[in-house]
Amino acid sequence: MNFDFSDLTIASAQAAMERGDYTSEALVSALIARIAEKDAEIGAYLTVDEGYALDQARAADAARAEGRQGPLLGIPIGIKDLLNVEGQPCTCASRILEGYASPYDATAVARLRDAGVVFLGRTNMDEFAMGSSTENSAFRVTRNPADTERVPGGSSGGSAAAVAAGEAMATLGTDTGGSIRQPAAFCGCVGLKPTYGRVSRYGLTAFASSLDQIGPMTRTVRDSAILLGAMAGQDPMDSTSLDVPVPDYCAALTTDLTGVRLGLPREYFVDGMDAGVLARINEAVEICRKLGATIVDVSLPHTEYAIAVYYVVATAEASANLARFDGVRYGLRAEGATDPIDMYGKTRAQGFGPEVKRRVILGTYVLSGGYYDAYYLKAQKVRTLIRGDFEKAFEQCDAILTPTTPTPAFKVGENINDPLKMYLNDVFTATANLAGIPALSVPCPVAGSELPVGLQILGPAFGEELVLRVGHAYQSKVEEGN
Repeated sequence: MNFDFSDLTIASAQAAMERGDYTSEALVSALIARIAEKDAEIGAYLTVDEGYALDQARAADAARAEGRQGPLLGIPIGIKDLLNVEGQPCTCASRILEGYASPYDATAVARLRDAGVVFLGRTNMDEFAMGSSTENSAFRVTRNPADTERVPGGSSGGSAAAVAAGEAMATLGTDTGGSIRQPAAFCGCVGLKPTYGRVSRYGLTAFASSLDQIGPMTRTVRDSAILLGAMAGQDPMDSTSLDVPVPDYCAALTTDLTGVRLGLPREYFVDGMDAGVLARINEAVEICRKLGATIVDVSLPHTEYAIAVYYVVATAEASANLARFDGVRYGLRAEGATDPIDMYGKTRAQGFGPEVKRRVILGTYVLSGGYYDAYYLKAQKVRTLIRGDFEKAFEQCDAILTPTTPTPAFKVGENINDPLKMYLNDVFTATANLAGIPALSVPCPVAGSELPVGLQILGPAFGEELVLRVGHAYQSKVEEGN
C-alpha cells in the first residue's frame, strides 16, 4: 500500500484505520520501508526493531477488531535514545552505555504503551542530550531533511529529522534548554516543551534534573495535543510531577484568537538575528493579529543573563547526575585498571565524548569549594529573577511570541569547534526551562529554497491549553493560505 508521508498525521492516520482503509501493521510496514529507503542519508535512528514494532502493530489491530478505540491506537512513533523502553537499548548516544538495555518503561512511555502506541525505534541525539546539532552523538551524525548539508538541531535532532523525513508519525524528545524546540524549528515540525512537572520524568536519563522535560515532536499542533494528553499527569514515581488536572487539550483547539493578548518581548528581537527569521516572525505576528489577537509590547529584562545562568545550572546538575556512570553497575567498564579510582577515570575517559567531558568539568568547577556561592548560588538567584520577569509579563498578556532560534539551521561542522557559538543557539529557548513554563515551536511558511523557521509561543505555568490554541490557530491559518 502506498502512503503519502508528507501530510500524514496522527489524527488522519487514526481516522483512516478506524474506517478500515489500512491497518496499523500496514502503516508500520510502510514506515519501516521508508526508514530503509531514507535513513542511510538522514541518520535519524540509532536502532529500529522491526519485529518488535510489527508485533505491537498486530496487537493494536487485534484490539481494534475487538472494539477498542483511541486516538493513539496503532500509531507508530520514535523514541529519543535517553527514554527507557523495556527491553530496548538506551545508550543516550554514548559509548559508556553501549550494551545496556532498559529493564523498565519510563512513565511517559508506559502511558503511551497503554494508549496503544507502537514504538518503532530509538532516535539519535547529542550524547546525554548535551548539544544543539546532533553532531555529538557517539554513533552517527544526523542530517536535516530540508538540506542534508545542514544539522537538524539538537539534542533531539534524530527525533525532529524522523518526523520531517516521514520516518515516524511522531516522536518523543526531551528539552533541557531548547532541545525539542530548536530542532523542531530547524527541521520544520512542531515541538512542545510542557510545563516542568506536567509530564513525569521517571525513566528519563537525567541531564539537568531541574530543567529536563519530555515532550512530543509532530507535524501538527493537534498531534502534539493528543500526545501530551496521553502522557501528562502526576506520577508517584516522580516527586517533581505535580497533581494538576489534565485538561482535554484537543477540545481547546480553535481557529479564533479573539480576546487573546499576545506579547512581543523586545529582548528577543535583537541585532544580529537572521533577516529571514525576523521577516517570517513578523509575518506570523500579523497572521495572529488577523485571527483576532491583540499584540502588546512586553519586557523580559533579565533575558540577557539566561545563557550564562543556564550553562551554570545545567552543567552543575549534569556533573552530579553523570557521576553514576562509573563502570561499576552497568554499561562500559574499562579494562586494565589497577584500582577502583583508576577504573573510574579510565571508564569515563573512554566512555564520554568531548562535549560531555567539557560540561561535567564545568559543572564540577562551579560546585567546588569556594566557587559554589560565586557561581551556582548566584545563578539560581538570577534564575528566580527570570521567572519573575515572565510572571510580570503574563499580567499584561496571555502568551508571548518570539522566534524559536535567531538563525536557520547551520551547516554540519560549522560550529562544532566553537562551543560558545554552539551554546548561543539556546538564546531564545533556555529561558522557558529556567522559568519552568510551557513553550511551543510551530513552523512558519517558507518559500523555495528557504530553510525552515520556527515561531515560539510561551505561556504561563500549566498554560499548555492556551499555547496549543495559539499554535493551532496560526498553523491552521497558514495551511489554508493565510
